[in-house]
Amino acid sequence: MEQVVTVGLDGSAESLAAAHWAADEAERRELGLRLLHAWILLSPQAADGPGTDDQNYWAKRIVDDAAAELRRGHPDLRIEAELVAEEAERALLDAAGRSRMLVLGSRGLERVASFFFGDTSLYVVARAERPVALVRAGGGESEERASDASQRPVVVGLSLHGRQDNLLEFAYVTAFTRGVPLLAVHGKGLPVQAYGPFGVEPGLARDIAESARQGLDKVLQPWREKFPRVRVIDEIRLESPAQAVVRAADGSGLLMVGRRKHTSALAPRLGPVAQAAVHHAPCPVAVVPHE
Repeated sequence: MEQVVTVGLDGSAESLAAAHWAADEAERRELGLRLLHAWILLSPQAADGPGTDDQNYWAKRIVDDAAAELRRGHPDLRIEAELVAEEAERALLDAAGRSRMLVLGSRGLERVASFFFGDTSLYVVARAERPVALVRAGGGESEERASDASQRPVVVGLSLHGRQDNLLEFAYVTAFTRGVPLLAVHGKGLPVQAYGPFGVEPGLARDIAESARQGLDKVLQPWREKFPRVRVIDEIRLESPAQAVVRAADGSGLLMVGRRKHTSALAPRLGPVAQAAVHHAPCPVAVVPHE
Protein backbone atom coordinates (compact mmCIF):
# COMPACT_ATOMS: atom_id res chain seq x y z
CA MET A 1 0.00 0.00 0.00
CA GLU A 2 1.35 3.39 -1.01
CA GLN A 3 1.43 6.36 1.34
CA VAL A 4 -1.01 8.43 -0.68
CA VAL A 5 -4.56 9.68 -0.70
CA THR A 6 -6.12 9.14 -4.14
CA VAL A 7 -8.90 11.31 -5.53
CA GLY A 8 -10.91 10.45 -8.62
CA LEU A 9 -11.28 13.32 -11.10
CA ASP A 10 -13.82 13.58 -13.91
CA GLY A 11 -13.81 17.31 -14.60
CA SER A 12 -16.92 18.07 -12.52
CA ALA A 13 -17.21 20.64 -9.75
CA GLU A 14 -17.87 17.78 -7.34
CA SER A 15 -14.61 16.02 -8.15
CA LEU A 16 -12.66 19.28 -7.80
CA ALA A 17 -14.23 19.85 -4.37
CA ALA A 18 -13.20 16.29 -3.49
CA ALA A 19 -9.65 17.07 -4.65
CA HIS A 20 -9.44 20.10 -2.34
CA TRP A 21 -10.74 18.03 0.57
CA ALA A 22 -8.30 15.21 -0.25
CA ALA A 23 -5.36 17.65 -0.39
CA ASP A 24 -6.22 18.98 3.07
CA GLU A 25 -6.52 15.44 4.43
CA ALA A 26 -3.28 14.25 2.81
CA GLU A 27 -1.39 17.20 4.25
CA ARG A 28 -2.77 16.60 7.74
CA ARG A 29 -1.82 12.91 7.58
CA GLU A 30 1.61 13.65 6.01
CA LEU A 31 0.78 11.64 2.90
CA GLY A 32 1.09 12.30 -0.81
CA LEU A 33 -1.84 13.03 -3.10
CA ARG A 34 -2.62 11.16 -6.32
CA LEU A 35 -4.96 12.68 -8.91
CA LEU A 36 -6.55 9.87 -10.92
CA HIS A 37 -8.52 10.16 -14.14
CA ALA A 38 -9.76 7.00 -15.83
CA TRP A 39 -11.02 6.92 -19.40
CA ILE A 40 -11.46 3.72 -21.36
CA LEU A 41 -10.62 5.50 -24.65
CA LEU A 42 -7.31 6.91 -23.41
CA SER A 43 -4.70 6.65 -26.18
CA PRO A 44 -0.98 5.85 -25.83
CA GLN A 45 1.10 9.03 -25.88
CA ALA A 46 2.71 9.71 -29.25
CA ALA A 47 6.48 9.26 -29.31
CA ASP A 48 7.09 12.85 -30.43
CA GLY A 49 5.07 14.30 -27.56
CA PRO A 50 1.66 15.99 -27.41
CA GLY A 51 0.40 17.87 -30.44
CA THR A 52 -2.66 19.75 -31.54
CA ASP A 53 -4.40 16.47 -32.35
CA ASP A 54 -3.56 14.84 -29.03
CA GLN A 55 -6.55 12.60 -28.24
CA ASN A 56 -5.71 12.75 -24.55
CA TYR A 57 -5.73 16.56 -24.38
CA TRP A 58 -8.87 16.92 -22.27
CA ALA A 59 -7.99 14.02 -19.98
CA LYS A 60 -4.62 15.61 -19.22
CA ARG A 61 -6.22 19.03 -18.92
CA ILE A 62 -8.55 17.79 -16.16
CA VAL A 63 -5.64 16.49 -14.09
CA ASP A 64 -3.17 19.30 -14.87
CA ASP A 65 -5.63 22.09 -14.06
CA ALA A 66 -6.55 20.45 -10.74
CA ALA A 67 -2.89 19.92 -9.85
CA ALA A 68 -2.04 23.58 -10.60
CA GLU A 69 -4.90 24.81 -8.44
CA LEU A 70 -4.03 22.51 -5.55
CA ARG A 71 -0.34 23.43 -5.60
CA ARG A 72 -1.22 27.08 -5.04
CA GLY A 73 -2.81 26.20 -1.71
CA HIS A 74 -0.48 23.30 -0.84
CA PRO A 75 3.00 24.18 -2.13
CA ASP A 76 4.72 21.50 -0.03
CA LEU A 77 2.31 18.67 -0.81
CA ARG A 78 3.61 15.87 -3.04
CA ILE A 79 1.13 15.64 -5.90
CA GLU A 80 1.24 13.05 -8.67
CA ALA A 81 -1.05 12.45 -11.64
CA GLU A 82 -2.22 9.17 -13.06
CA LEU A 83 -4.16 8.65 -16.30
CA VAL A 84 -5.58 5.14 -16.67
CA ALA A 85 -7.06 3.55 -19.79
CA GLU A 86 -9.68 1.53 -17.92
CA GLU A 87 -13.31 1.66 -16.92
CA ALA A 88 -13.69 4.03 -13.99
CA GLU A 89 -14.99 1.39 -11.57
CA ARG A 90 -12.03 -0.94 -12.09
CA ALA A 91 -9.47 1.88 -11.99
CA LEU A 92 -10.88 3.38 -8.79
CA LEU A 93 -11.09 0.04 -6.99
CA ASP A 94 -7.50 -0.73 -7.95
CA ALA A 95 -6.37 2.72 -6.79
CA ALA A 96 -8.24 2.31 -3.50
CA GLY A 97 -6.37 -0.92 -2.82
CA ARG A 98 -3.05 0.87 -3.31
CA SER A 99 -3.93 3.96 -1.24
CA ARG A 100 -4.55 4.88 2.36
CA MET A 101 -7.85 6.46 1.31
CA LEU A 102 -9.90 7.08 -1.82
CA VAL A 103 -11.86 10.33 -2.17
CA LEU A 104 -14.76 10.82 -4.58
CA GLY A 105 -17.10 13.69 -5.35
CA SER A 106 -20.84 13.28 -4.97
CA ARG A 107 -23.77 15.28 -6.33
CA GLY A 108 -26.26 16.73 -3.87
CA LEU A 109 -29.87 17.09 -4.99
CA GLU A 110 -30.15 20.12 -2.72
CA ARG A 111 -27.83 22.04 -0.43
CA VAL A 112 -28.62 19.90 2.63
CA ALA A 113 -30.88 17.25 1.14
CA SER A 114 -29.24 14.00 0.09
CA PHE A 115 -26.43 12.53 -1.89
CA PHE A 116 -27.14 11.38 -5.42
CA PHE A 117 -24.81 8.67 -6.64
CA GLY A 118 -24.05 7.55 -10.12
CA ASP A 119 -23.40 3.86 -10.65
CA THR A 120 -19.63 4.35 -10.40
CA SER A 121 -19.54 5.94 -6.93
CA LEU A 122 -22.01 3.54 -5.42
CA TYR A 123 -20.23 0.55 -6.94
CA VAL A 124 -16.86 1.67 -5.60
CA VAL A 125 -17.88 2.64 -2.08
CA ALA A 126 -19.61 -0.73 -1.63
CA ARG A 127 -16.58 -2.77 -2.73
CA ALA A 128 -13.36 -0.87 -1.94
CA GLU A 129 -10.90 -2.53 0.43
CA ARG A 130 -9.84 0.83 1.91
CA PRO A 131 -11.78 3.82 3.30
CA VAL A 132 -13.70 5.85 0.73
CA ALA A 133 -14.60 9.48 1.52
CA LEU A 134 -17.48 11.17 -0.29
CA VAL A 135 -17.47 14.96 -0.69
CA ARG A 136 -20.08 17.23 -2.19
CA ALA A 137 -19.38 20.40 -4.14
CA GLY A 138 -19.47 23.29 -1.68
CA GLY A 139 -17.32 21.63 0.99
CA GLY A 140 -14.18 23.01 -0.64
CA GLU A 141 -15.48 26.24 -2.20
CA SER A 142 -13.46 28.60 -0.04
CA GLU A 143 -10.47 28.49 2.27
CA GLU A 144 -12.58 30.06 5.03
CA ARG A 145 -15.24 27.35 4.80
CA ALA A 146 -12.66 24.54 4.60
CA SER A 147 -10.85 25.93 7.65
CA ASP A 148 -14.12 26.12 9.57
CA ALA A 149 -15.02 22.52 8.68
CA SER A 150 -11.62 21.23 9.77
CA GLN A 151 -12.20 22.62 13.29
CA ARG A 152 -15.52 20.89 13.83
CA PRO A 153 -15.80 17.62 15.80
CA VAL A 154 -15.84 14.42 13.79
CA VAL A 155 -18.40 11.67 14.31
CA VAL A 156 -18.12 7.88 14.20
CA GLY A 157 -21.12 5.59 14.28
CA LEU A 158 -20.42 2.39 16.22
CA SER A 159 -22.02 -1.00 16.62
CA LEU A 160 -21.57 -3.02 19.79
CA HIS A 161 -21.11 -6.30 17.93
CA GLY A 162 -18.05 -7.58 16.09
CA ARG A 163 -14.62 -6.09 15.54
CA GLN A 164 -14.40 -2.57 14.14
CA ASP A 165 -10.67 -1.99 14.44
CA ASN A 166 -10.27 -0.41 10.99
CA LEU A 167 -13.12 2.02 11.63
CA LEU A 168 -11.95 2.96 15.12
CA GLU A 169 -8.34 3.48 14.04
CA PHE A 170 -9.47 5.66 11.13
CA ALA A 171 -11.73 7.68 13.43
CA TYR A 172 -9.11 8.26 16.11
CA VAL A 173 -6.38 9.15 13.61
CA THR A 174 -8.75 11.58 11.91
CA ALA A 175 -9.60 13.31 15.18
CA PHE A 176 -5.95 13.36 16.23
CA THR A 177 -4.63 14.84 12.97
CA ARG A 178 -7.34 17.51 13.00
CA GLY A 179 -6.96 18.26 16.69
CA VAL A 180 -10.73 18.04 17.28
CA PRO A 181 -12.98 15.98 19.56
CA LEU A 182 -14.33 12.62 18.42
CA LEU A 183 -18.04 12.02 18.95
CA ALA A 184 -18.71 8.28 19.19
CA VAL A 185 -22.39 7.52 18.66
CA HIS A 186 -24.39 4.35 19.13
CA GLY A 187 -28.05 4.22 18.22
CA LYS A 188 -30.32 1.79 20.01
CA GLY A 189 -33.95 1.50 18.98
CA LEU A 190 -36.41 0.81 21.79
CA PRO A 191 -38.36 -2.46 21.73
CA VAL A 192 -42.13 -2.46 21.56
CA GLN A 193 -42.45 -3.28 25.25
CA ALA A 194 -40.75 0.00 26.12
CA TYR A 195 -43.82 1.92 25.03
CA GLY A 196 -46.71 2.20 27.47
CA PRO A 197 -50.11 3.90 27.28
CA PHE A 198 -48.56 7.27 28.08
CA GLY A 199 -45.33 7.04 26.10
CA VAL A 200 -41.94 5.49 26.75
CA GLU A 201 -41.52 3.67 30.06
CA PRO A 202 -38.69 5.71 31.65
CA GLY A 203 -37.31 2.90 33.77
CA LEU A 204 -36.98 0.46 30.89
CA ALA A 205 -35.52 3.12 28.61
CA ARG A 206 -32.98 3.99 31.30
CA ASP A 207 -31.95 0.35 31.70
CA ILE A 208 -31.54 -0.09 27.93
CA ALA A 209 -29.45 3.08 27.68
CA GLU A 210 -27.23 2.05 30.60
CA SER A 211 -26.60 -1.39 29.13
CA ALA A 212 -25.70 0.16 25.78
CA ARG A 213 -23.39 2.67 27.47
CA GLN A 214 -21.50 -0.12 29.20
CA GLY A 215 -21.09 -1.86 25.86
CA LEU A 216 -19.86 1.34 24.20
CA ASP A 217 -17.39 1.96 27.02
CA LYS A 218 -15.99 -1.53 26.49
CA VAL A 219 -15.56 -0.91 22.76
CA LEU A 220 -13.85 2.45 23.28
CA GLN A 221 -11.62 1.69 26.29
CA PRO A 222 -8.58 0.23 24.47
CA TRP A 223 -8.67 3.08 21.95
CA ARG A 224 -8.85 5.72 24.68
CA GLU A 225 -5.65 4.21 26.09
CA LYS A 226 -4.00 4.12 22.65
CA PHE A 227 -4.93 7.73 21.82
CA PRO A 228 -4.97 9.52 25.20
CA ARG A 229 -4.72 12.95 23.56
CA VAL A 230 -7.97 12.55 21.64
CA ARG A 231 -10.98 13.90 23.50
CA VAL A 232 -13.85 11.43 23.06
CA ILE A 233 -17.50 12.21 23.66
CA ASP A 234 -19.67 9.10 23.72
CA GLU A 235 -23.40 9.23 23.17
CA ILE A 236 -26.18 6.67 23.37
CA ARG A 237 -29.20 7.71 21.33
CA LEU A 238 -32.45 5.81 21.81
CA GLU A 239 -33.38 5.73 18.14
CA SER A 240 -32.44 3.65 15.13
CA PRO A 241 -28.69 3.52 14.39
CA ALA A 242 -29.29 5.13 10.98
CA GLN A 243 -31.20 8.07 12.46
CA ALA A 244 -28.65 8.43 15.25
CA VAL A 245 -25.62 8.87 12.98
CA VAL A 246 -27.35 11.22 10.54
CA ARG A 247 -28.60 13.48 13.34
CA ALA A 248 -25.20 13.43 15.05
CA ALA A 249 -23.49 14.49 11.82
CA ASP A 250 -25.27 17.84 11.78
CA GLY A 251 -22.57 20.47 12.35
CA SER A 252 -19.68 18.01 12.20
CA GLY A 253 -16.65 18.05 9.93
CA LEU A 254 -16.85 14.39 8.90
CA LEU A 255 -19.07 11.37 9.55
CA MET A 256 -17.39 7.95 9.61
CA VAL A 257 -19.34 4.70 9.36
CA GLY A 258 -18.37 1.09 8.87
CA ARG A 259 -19.10 -1.47 6.19
CA ARG A 260 -18.51 -5.17 6.61
CA LYS A 261 -16.04 -6.53 4.06
CA HIS A 262 -17.53 -9.97 3.81
CA THR A 263 -21.25 -10.45 3.30
CA SER A 264 -23.31 -13.21 1.74
CA ALA A 265 -23.98 -13.02 -1.97
CA LEU A 266 -27.61 -12.07 -1.36
CA ALA A 267 -26.92 -9.44 1.33
CA PRO A 268 -26.65 -5.75 0.40
CA ARG A 269 -23.07 -4.51 0.30
CA LEU A 270 -24.02 -1.34 2.18
CA GLY A 271 -26.02 -1.77 5.36
CA PRO A 272 -28.82 0.59 6.44
CA VAL A 273 -26.52 2.82 8.52
CA ALA A 274 -24.02 3.36 5.70
CA GLN A 275 -26.87 3.87 3.23
CA ALA A 276 -28.46 6.52 5.44
CA ALA A 277 -25.12 8.23 6.00
CA VAL A 278 -24.12 8.54 2.35
CA HIS A 279 -27.56 9.67 1.23
CA HIS A 280 -28.56 12.04 4.03
CA ALA A 281 -25.59 13.25 6.12
CA PRO A 282 -25.01 17.02 5.71
CA CYS A 283 -21.20 16.67 5.78
CA PRO A 284 -18.51 14.57 4.06
CA VAL A 285 -18.84 10.85 4.80
CA ALA A 286 -16.11 8.21 5.06
CA VAL A 287 -17.15 4.57 4.66
CA VAL A 288 -14.57 2.26 6.23
CA PRO A 289 -14.57 -1.49 5.52
CA HIS A 290 -13.92 -3.76 8.47
CA GLU A 291 -14.17 -7.44 9.38
